[in-house]
Amino acid sequence: MKIHAKHLLSGKRWLKNCRVTSVDGRIAGLEIGASATMADCTVDVLLPALGNLHSHTFQRAMAGMTEFRAAGRESFWTWRTLMYRFLDHLTPEQFEAIAAMVFMEMQEAGYASVGEFHYVHHRPGGRPYARMSELSDRVFAAASQTGIGLTHLPVLYTYGGVNREPLAGGQLRFANDVDRFLSLVEDCKGGLLDLPTDAQVGIAPHSLRATSPDDLARVLKATPHGPVHIHISEQIREVDEVKAKLGQRPVAWLMDNVDVDARWCLIHATHMTEAETITMARSGAVAGLCPITEANLGDGPFNGPTYLAHGGAFGLGSDSNVRISLTEELRTLEYSQRLRDMARNVLVAGEGSVGQTLYTGAALGGAQALGRDSGTIEVGKVADLVAIDRAHPALCALRDDQLLDGLCFVAPDDVVTDTWSAGRHVVREGRHMERDAIVARYISAISALIEAV
Repeated sequence: MKIHAKHLLSGKRWLKNCRVTSVDGRIAGLEIGASATMADCTVDVLLPALGNLHSHTFQRAMAGMTEFRAAGRESFWTWRTLMYRFLDHLTPEQFEAIAAMVFMEMQEAGYASVGEFHYVHHRPGGRPYARMSELSDRVFAAASQTGIGLTHLPVLYTYGGVNREPLAGGQLRFANDVDRFLSLVEDCKGGLLDLPTDAQVGIAPHSLRATSPDDLARVLKATPHGPVHIHISEQIREVDEVKAKLGQRPVAWLMDNVDVDARWCLIHATHMTEAETITMARSGAVAGLCPITEANLGDGPFNGPTYLAHGGAFGLGSDSNVRISLTEELRTLEYSQRLRDMARNVLVAGEGSVGQTLYTGAALGGAQALGRDSGTIEVGKVADLVAIDRAHPALCALRDDQLLDGLCFVAPDDVVTDTWSAGRHVVREGRHMERDAIVARYISAISALIEAV
């Protein structure tokens, strides 16, 4: 594949008239000042595509169903109860159709890869499928159909709370002890044989409330390599419960008791002290931020300025998939900081473009969190690429150094014209190559699901 780009961002440099050659999913050549001849396609602006580092695909089917205020105070915990009821009716076929729809929407929004934080493993009521990895296999099938770069993250979910309460209700579909979880991980690795070589499997201890220190230590010892993702400090109640049980707040406990390094991604990390924020930034881990979902669930804003001031890495995820929009995730992250601090242009350490800080930071942090050698356009990197239309009314008046500000704060999603996932040209002229089949299957699946619910 040869792509000619009129404008291209490589690191922090804007280059003109470049030809990018992709071979076996990686960037094999980058010629500056090249003509458009001999190119397979020509685009206006070529950027490194972001990875969506945190997704629960099945929750996409709930979008719009939980925005009715019931009696009493609505919260994350009441939303979770509704989510469990929804889970009682979800079939493997529906799971696959929803996942394909989500992956397609991500690619059309400009994401090239995804970290699927996958915790639904069993039948309703908790009875295992004949094949332990049945629902992971459905995620793999959706990734195969869409061509998205997949980092699959099977979730260890053993307890209903920090005091090792038994699971109940909708949680029974998540249940695994350590031994069964490790078997599941091995089964999932075997499933990679049918996917492109950039697909991989990591692990996801769900949270400090859904596992125990002993179980966490066993899992980490058994899986010394690859991405590790964990929910942490999303809700104040969670922070209080962990502190009461373990004697420390969640991030502080994790930093003091586990060797957290660059392979870790700490999802949300919303409620942190200044000391926790600095320690996490210096650990090399990635903060997995999900601004739209965090706003939708009322989680609260991340401590961004302190984190960036100490060199912290971050990336973006769409989490509940209530709205899949890369541009909206970027602007919501910055706006959450502005609303809290009553200030403008907050997420820059020192001086500079907010849009460039957000976009390039999320590209590199997302790649790190997903274990993908991407995040920038350089020879040897995975060819996760996205093209945008500079002639779009949202961008046409902007200079090169303002383009990423325009993308983050002005542009709608339809500025995306093309997306490549490890060199696979999956979105062309703003449309996924398998859109019609994916949408038709999704509509059929969701219709049947809604009837059952």
